[in-house]
Parts: sequence; structure tokens; C-alpha cells
Amino acid sequence: MKGWSKGDTPAVTAARSAICRLVFLIFQAGGKGYNRATMKNNLFVRNLWRVLLVLMLGASAAFGQNNPDQKEWIQLFNGKDLQGWAVKITGYDLDDNFGNTFRVENGILKASYDQYDQFRGRFGHIFYRQKFSHYIVAVEYRFVGEQVPGGPDWGLRNSGVMVHSQSPESMQKDQDFPICIEVQLLGGSGSGERSTANLCTPGTNVVREGKLFTTHCLNSSSKTYHGDQWVRVETMVLGDSVIRHIIDGQTVLSYEMPQIGGGAVNHINPWVKEDGKLLTEGYISLQSESHPVEFRKVELLNLAGCMDPKAKNYKSYYVKAENSTCRY
Repeated sequence: MKGWSKGDTPAVTAARSAICRLVFLIFQAGGKGYNRATMKNNLFVRNLWRVLLVLMLGASAAFGQNNPDQKEWIQLFNGKDLQGWAVKITGYDLDDNFGNTFRVENGILKASYDQYDQFRGRFGHIFYRQKFSHYIVAVEYRFVGEQVPGGPDWGLRNSGVMVHSQSPESMQKDQDFPICIEVQLLGGSGSGERSTANLCTPGTNVVREGKLFTTHCLNSSSKTYHGDQWVRVETMVLGDSVIRHIIDGQTVLSYEMPQIGGGAVNHINPWVKEDGKLLTEGYISLQSESHPVEFRKVELLNLAGCMDPKAKNYKSYYVKAENSTCRY
């Protein structure tokens, strides 16, 4: 029956089996010559209906039970519009979506440049309006078409998922990139090797193997994805401790202690750049860097929440306790 999942509890499974059996018996009785009037007056059938009603009421309660192991992914992109997102493009005010750069067409979130004559350094970011601290964010993306004239050479088939980002409201009008950790998304050029799910650090540093890592970008161990194939990249972010880049269930890059520092970001407010400050939380954004890119899925698994097993909304995969959200 549609709606029942593999994660059903024993109570749900038992209720489902009993309901199916009773429905079978009732219709079997009807198939033996009972018309509607006869069934209405038949004690046996009436009792079956009563039992079925009780079981259905009990099953509705069982269906509402929390399965602590069932992962509840949040769809940040709703597949219809840009509700819940804010656009910031270099040289433009917040939510001035120049050239309709970010748009939704046929259920796909796109960064497009058909209304650009030249790129002119108009780097764009579309921010989800809620910030998070402990989570897994997943995107399914692909590169299409040709790079807009005037885009930088490194911008070819280049985009990114920015995590632990400053808020879009705190960015200057002419700021090119937010202070954040970038999970760099690259597509192959048709030949040679070009990894994806790399690390870049606009206005930030990280720690690797116990040492402060200040190089701006670092390649992952991923394979190269040529053409317009869809690629899924997951990023696990655990506050100011560990960040992992994951493809096909395999970690292709990891590092620790994301923090403000370094360069590769221009026209910032000095009060935002507190070098050495650990990044414990922040916003998520997607980039437009001069090559058309499409996202068919942007989803998030929150790893912070109620960690009391007695609560109705307890989840076994939470790693950060926010027990003020517990429901009993």
C-alpha cells in the first residue's frame, strides 16, 4: 500500500497485516452473495467492520510513531521557485537578481547568463536564508552550455557550495565572495583529470594533519566527471570540528577547525573578518562563476536536534544536542 516504507515499526507492520486480512475477509463475504443490504444486517460482517475501524484508528497512531533511524532530509530547493533563498551578485544590492541569473525552469535551479553580454566580474551567490551548524548538505549538479564571454579561465565548468558562510546581509555591495568554506564543484574539460568536491578558502583557513593550512585551494581525490552528467556531492559539516567531502559514499577530502583568515576575498567589511575565529555555524550558498550550472536537488540532513530517546522527535543520527526542541 502506497505510503508504507521499509522502515515500518513492528506495530505498523502488524496493523498493516491485520487490516489487509480483514479487508480480504469483508470482500470475500461480499463475493459469496452478500449484497449491500444483506451485509448491513449481517452480524458477522458488521463485527468485521467494527474491528477494522478499531485497527485503522490504532494504525493511524502507529503510523505517526517516530522512527529514530529514519533520516529526514530537508529539501532546501523546493523544485518550484526561489522561496527561502537570497541572491547577492557582485556590484548589486541584496536580492537584485541581475539578468535573472538565478532562476527555476522545469524543476531545475539554474545559474544562467543568456542576459549577459560580458561577465564583468559579476560573481553571484544564492543563499539559503537559514543558518546551520551540524549537518550534511547534498547537491546534485551538472554543467551545461558555454562559459559567458569575459569569464575567468578558471571559471570554466566551475561552481561551488559555500558552507559556514557569512550572511548575505553582511556582504558589501562590491564584495566578490563571501567569507566561507567553499566546496568547489568542477566539471571535466573533455580530456585530462580535473577533480571535484575540492576545497577553496575565501577569507578562511583550515587545519590539516594538525597544521594550519593556508593554501587557497586543495584538490580532492575524486575522479573526473566529463560532459553534462549529474553528480551528487555531499558535505558533512560538524560545527568547528570536522568537514568531509563525500562522493558515492566515499570521503574524498577532509579537514578540521574551519576559521576566518587568509585572503582571496575583496571589498569586505573589516569588522566581519575576525582572523582566527572558529566557524561554528553559518549559511549555505550556491555560486555563479561564469559557466551555466544546474542543480536538480539541494537537500540537507540536520545533525543537530533532540537527543533524548524518550522524546517523540528523537533521532539516532543526531550528533549535537538541542534538547530544547524535544517534544514529549
